[in-house]
Amino acid sequence: MHKVLVTGGAGFIGSHFVRRLLRSTEVSRVTVLDALTYAGHIENLGEAFLDPRLEFVHGNILDRALVDSLMARHTAVVHFAAESHVDRSLSAAGDFLMTNVLGTQTLAASAGRHGIEKFVHVSTDEVYGSIAQGSAREDDPLRPGVPYAAAKASSDLVALSHFQTYGLPVCVTRSSNNYGPHQFPEKVIPLFITRLIKGEKVTLHGQGEHVRNGLHVEDNCAGVELVLREGKPGEIYNLADGTDLTGRELTAKLLALCGADWDSVLHVPDRQANDLRYAHRRRRLHHQSPRRW
Repeated sequence: MHKVLVTGGAGFIGSHFVRRLLRSTEVSRVTVLDALTYAGHIENLGEAFLDPRLEFVHGNILDRALVDSLMARHTAVVHFAAESHVDRSLSAAGDFLMTNVLGTQTLAASAGRHGIEKFVHVSTDEVYGSIAQGSAREDDPLRPGVPYAAAKASSDLVALSHFQTYGLPVCVTRSSNNYGPHQFPEKVIPLFITRLIKGEKVTLHGQGEHVRNGLHVEDNCAGVELVLREGKPGEIYNLADGTDLTGRELTAKLLALCGADWDSVLHVPDRQANDLRYAHRRRRLHHQSPRRW
């Protein structure tokens, strides 16, 4: 039976993943390690606490002693914990480097010491930077354009270096923008919906020409779980939907859903270093007989 440590498991994506894991009879323990910063809330786990296999630990991935004590009791790690908001990274880049890079190093080193059978590092398509045309593939160069993306790209390399140097069975997933229930309202979809249903204005950067791909959180979690079960160590897996929308197109859809019109939209100057287009090709993982984690 598998025992999985999930870092950042009280966050938006992590909490969805934890509930998904607990639906598997192959899992005997799920431990959530979360610092409960502004975007992590223990309430996100909700009914998952009814399952006796779930344990919650309030702590930081930079705490080596704590990480070691937890790692010793698990067979696999899924690493969601990260500073993740682009706008905040512009003014607090040091915090992003500390958590995303040094935190990943702390976890990977501990996983190696304790013989972890699978380490899934959850990343983002933003590490590829702005793509003028076509789609980024997993072996494309990393060209992060903002501090958040740079910190995630660095953490990807840290994790993969532990595979190359020490043989730690690391897989990396890179997803496009997630959306879905319980998302913290700093992200565009919950932020716009929250404001529009209150009759407030929403802001659109520039002319809304920036292109993003949206991926429902449950679809991302399904991909992460498949990588956990069947991913090949040392490999990177892009996870994406097939729909690309400009900021203006997304805004139009949200306005229609909330019964609002364009009078509710304020155009504001584009933010600093706003990548014009993210696009990456998804990796297809075919179902195979389960492999050892």
